[in-house]
Amino acid sequence: MTAFSLAQNHITVKDIRRNLSPARLYREALVVEHDSVISDMGALIAFSGEKTGRSPADKRLIKDEASENDVWWGPVNIPIGKEVFDTNLERATDYLNTRPCLYVIDGFAGWDPLSRLKIRVICSRPYHALFMHNMLIRPTEDQLSSFGEPDFVIFNAGQFPANRHTRGMTSKTSVDICLESRQMVVLGTEYAGEMKKGVFTLMNYFGPKNGILTMHCSATADPITGQSSLLFGLSGTGKTTLSADPTRQLIGDDEHGWDDRGVFNIEGGCYAKAIYLSKEREPDIFQALRFGAVLENVVYDPETHHVDFDDSTITQNTRGAYPIDFIPNARIPCLAGHPTDVIFLTCDAFGVLPPLSRLTNEQAMFHFMNGYTAKVAGTEMGVKEPQATFSPCFGGPFLVWHPRKYASLLAEKLARHGSRVWMINTGWSGGPYGVGKRISLDLTRAMVRAIHEGKLEGAPTKDYPQFHLSAVIKCPGVSDALLQPEKTWASEAAFNENAQKLAELFDENIKSIETGKIRAMEG
Repeated sequence: MTAFSLAQNHITVKDIRRNLSPARLYREALVVEHDSVISDMGALIAFSGEKTGRSPADKRLIKDEASENDVWWGPVNIPIGKEVFDTNLERATDYLNTRPCLYVIDGFAGWDPLSRLKIRVICSRPYHALFMHNMLIRPTEDQLSSFGEPDFVIFNAGQFPANRHTRGMTSKTSVDICLESRQMVVLGTEYAGEMKKGVFTLMNYFGPKNGILTMHCSATADPITGQSSLLFGLSGTGKTTLSADPTRQLIGDDEHGWDDRGVFNIEGGCYAKAIYLSKEREPDIFQALRFGAVLENVVYDPETHHVDFDDSTITQNTRGAYPIDFIPNARIPCLAGHPTDVIFLTCDAFGVLPPLSRLTNEQAMFHFMNGYTAKVAGTEMGVKEPQATFSPCFGGPFLVWHPRKYASLLAEKLARHGSRVWMINTGWSGGPYGVGKRISLDLTRAMVRAIHEGKLEGAPTKDYPQFHLSAVIKCPGVSDALLQPEKTWASEAAFNENAQKLAELFDENIKSIETGKIRAMEG
């Protein structure tokens, strides 16, 4: 990095360690980060301090002439003025300039060379540098030598708090993004995932502006035809598990773009949940947590450094970050043709949604805007019965435009490329949570396999107009009785009562999005 580019970013530190190898970052972390160690499998174990997850209530976007009429302002995108951003930027750079050395990572967001952005991260923790080394697409030596000025700069001063007395600050944490200057400032949180989602927020603004649909989903490809398939779903629906299909290539597990050439991964790595991870349940993810990977906030044996993935003492949100080429069946480069199939996953704890449905484009827009799943009793304090959870476009916290913008782009691409749309319920059958049984993973995989193999063309369907769905009632490897949810309940009256309740929640949620009175969201 030249002195000139550093001066542009108001960085005066002389010792800049740019694009170090994972081995060098390991060595730096073990010296600088006094609680970092190496796991018995070779991953770097690091800790994010007080914050072990994102702080969505502390995310701010700058409201200026460039963005005022574009952004979906409200609880997702809380506005602050440019002068407040500049204050926080100065606070961040002042802190960074007190450090004896800084780490800089340069990389790309987007595997499609025509749609990618150049990203620069400036931070003081080797753990943060290694995390973004894994999560960004790593340039070749030739690409680094000609990298030039970035399209987006992240100033991570997360060890230093925001000033609570600064206008618009509600805590000592502040994550601010200026779309006009393409800069991000992190204060008061050392959780590395804020940087990853900051890049996604940027892509979620500029992608749709250029006709690219940016999506919170996983994607796989047929290894022979190169055609892709998309899996949308909130936490707990099975998105990551179902994308780990040995018969298909993994394009990516979380963030993608769909442009005129096809589907591409935005990231260079994966950020997988590690809680309850085992070699038996998730063999690909388990073996990926080796040298070069980062393990966040896990509990380990101080003598052997063996990780106890079942221990949630620090947090339920333990994570592992690793390059995508650590996955054996990853498709490199991470892009493919237009999707033949788009699959929405939902974990319906009310037990009333059909296990498998084929959606018209109109129905797809309805469910894409809703982004539904359900929480179950015991997952959170005070949750005694199933609770509907909605996240527009299956990624509400990361949207910048109104959900209509993304939904209209999806509708246009579905129509142009003839992609089929499906909904799979990975939740309960025969009654709600506590009464019925969860649909087995083997049956869900049979449905996904039938979709990808084209075995459901012409399959009979049954309409469920209250849900805006048409259930597929014959599928290879799945019993006919399971595919019509009302037939699995002991009481038809109880089914109808629960079905009506959920249908009303769907319609109410759509109205809340249109009026701006949105519910709490997950993503």
